[in-house]
Amino acid sequence: MRMGWLGLLACLSGLACGGAPGGDDATTVAREDSARACAPGVASRVARVNPPGSHAYARVEHLTDVAGTLFFSTDSATTAPVLWRSDGTSQGTVPLRTFSGGINAFLGDFAAVGRGLFFSHEIPGVGLDLWRSDGTTRGTRRVKVLSTSEGVAMGMALEVHGRLLFVLNVMMGPSELWTSDGTEAGTVKLAELGGVLGLAYSRTLVVADAWLFFRQDARGTALWRSDATAEGTRLVARLDQGETWVEQVLQVDGRSGLFVLRDAANDEVWRTDGTAAGTVRLDTFGTPVRLLGTLGDQVYLASSTQEATLRLVRLPLAGGARTYLSTLPNPGPDLSASVERSTASEGRLYFSVAYGGSNPIPSDARLWVTDGTLRGTRSLFGPLLRNEERGSPVFATGGGPVLFVDGEDGDLWFTRGTAATTGKVVALRPDTPVFPEEEFTRVGDRVYFSARDESGLRQLWSVPTAFSCPPGPTGQAW
Repeated sequence: MRMGWLGLLACLSGLACGGAPGGDDATTVAREDSARACAPGVASRVARVNPPGSHAYARVEHLTDVAGTLFFSTDSATTAPVLWRSDGTSQGTVPLRTFSGGINAFLGDFAAVGRGLFFSHEIPGVGLDLWRSDGTTRGTRRVKVLSTSEGVAMGMALEVHGRLLFVLNVMMGPSELWTSDGTEAGTVKLAELGGVLGLAYSRTLVVADAWLFFRQDARGTALWRSDATAEGTRLVARLDQGETWVEQVLQVDGRSGLFVLRDAANDEVWRTDGTAAGTVRLDTFGTPVRLLGTLGDQVYLASSTQEATLRLVRLPLAGGARTYLSTLPNPGPDLSASVERSTASEGRLYFSVAYGGSNPIPSDARLWVTDGTLRGTRSLFGPLLRNEERGSPVFATGGGPVLFVDGEDGDLWFTRGTAATTGKVVALRPDTPVFPEEEFTRVGDRVYFSARDESGLRQLWSVPTAFSCPPGPTGQAW
């Protein structure tokens, strides 16, 4: 097997170059090795939801798990949006409702609450409505008209204490915090939220059955929480006396979370359990940092350097000194490196790194993996799918494999962390990328996503959460 150019640079730089047994020192998978491809049928089309004649840009989106049932929507530049329900079979994938408003209307803000789905329906220039569905046509109904004005958008829809909590972003006024129990009378405004940070970018956490968010006022930056009641929407802790920006949040578990504040030239890493005493600053960096995830009692992050490379760092979640793990090589003198997506699976962290210059679309993107050691940190695959806005998807199925998209052919690949356990799932060749936030969704023992079939149209596909295609052992040593 050939050694990838990025892996060679890693070895020349004195980084992790340990090989697998038998003397194979390859760090980047050779995509021409067809022996590692899955047999047909591992990934399969669930149903054709965009019929022949649909617009080429017809979408399948908002895939949402609602108590074990998949909900999603379809729409395009020439059709009205449609709400669907699926049990994972072709016969059980059925449309629930086609919405009014035609091609100008759109659905969004899907949120599972109990056994029901909440979502928004907007017709620009007409209004914004809140809807709920129980999975039946008759039970898909409008809950409340939220606005008939321009410049009002719904966002941050999530479940807290068995109720829907969401925000209305008002263009010419403060954001509004709302809650709903699924009835018109029970859909009410809780508070006006002036100075809220990061709502448009989903920079929020759910910790200890409360929604955490950030606000700025005359006294600086503060962490707030809400339990979907007016009295439970309150200040948690003061974070800074000046203006800061929320760079990233990371859910550790249901009891704690991490976030990064940018304070002038410094990035501060914080941990919170939703209380004042449990909200503490772990460390401060003089360059931008990106949280990758946690392994055991350590959080791992990528810190940018003055040389436009990335250094892997770990911090104890309980507090303590940082440890520098390794420096990732940069493939070009005029390129800067940045982490796009990351996920954790079976004791390893996987993350996509983009390398770019003045062009907003990266010139290269690579999949890296680390088990928290120098030897176990390496470039695994490249190039990945490159996209200006959303980055390259890296998605853990929950059953072991991690899914990603090849940047040369747009095919769906998987890995379990070694060259012997990395292979092609299926040749998809999508014209538009597959995004992990919206397009990879686990429901039960399958992962659902959108991809084009032989018709050239996007349809609903799925793959098992657990599978092993290559003949190599899943636990092969580095």
